[in-house]
Amino acid sequence: MDAARISERTGKAAPTGARRGRNSLFWAVLVAGTATVGGFVSQFPYGLLYVGVLVVLAAAGLGAAVAGSNWNRAGAATVVGFGTIALGVFAGNNLNESYLKLFGERVDAVVITSREYSNAKGDTRFSCRVAESSGESHELDALRNCYDRVPPGGHVFLFKDRIGGLDPWMDTDGSRALDPLGLGITGGLFLLVGGTMFAAGHRRRSDRDLHEEHLRRHGPPWRSHR
Repeated sequence: MDAARISERTGKAAPTGARRGRNSLFWAVLVAGTATVGGFVSQFPYGLLYVGVLVVLAAAGLGAAVAGSNWNRAGAATVVGFGTIALGVFAGNNLNESYLKLFGERVDAVVITSREYSNAKGDTRFSCRVAESSGESHELDALRNCYDRVPPGGHVFLFKDRIGGLDPWMDTDGSRALDPLGLGITGGLFLLVGGTMFAAGHRRRSDRDLHEEHLRRHGPPWRSHR
C-alpha cells in the first residue's frame, strides 16, 4: 500500500522503484546540465551574457521548486538553489578557458596598452589592448585573463576560437595545460547539485507522507469536546 499511495496534490500515484530512479536521474542531469550550459553561454558576446544568466537562474528556480514543493525536501531545495547558481558562475569561466586552450588557435601577440579603470559602479577593472603579428588587435578584460602582471610591450599568447564566437583568451606562457583547481570546483559543484537532486528524488515525500509523519511525532490534533 505504501508504494501505491496517492499524492493529495497531484492525484497521481508516486513513482516507485526503477521508475523513481529514472525520474530522479532525469531531474539531476537536467538541472545541473542546464546550469552548466547557461554558464558557458554567458561567456559569448552579443548580449548572450544575459541569456546565460537567465538560463542559470531558471535552472536554479526549477530545481528548488521541484525538490522543495513537489518532493517536500526543503533542505535539498536550498542546496540545489544556491549550488546551481554557483555552478553557473564557475562553469562559465572554466569551460571557456578549457575549450579555447584545447581547441583554439594559438597566436603570438604583444600588449599595446594595459590600464586600470573604474566602471559606473566604482568597481576597479583592468583592460588590455593586444595586437597580433598580423595587425589584428583585441580589447580584453579580466574575464579574458588580462591582469596588470603584463606590462605594455610584453609578449603574450592568444587562444582564439576557430569558429569566432568567443573572444580570445590571453596567457603569458602559451601552455595548453588546463586549470585543475577551476575544473575541480566546477566538477564538484556539478556532482553536488546533481547528487542532491538525485537523492531528493529518491527520498521524495507526498503531502500525505508529511501528514502521517506529523501524526507519528505529535499525535492527532487536540479537540475540545462539548
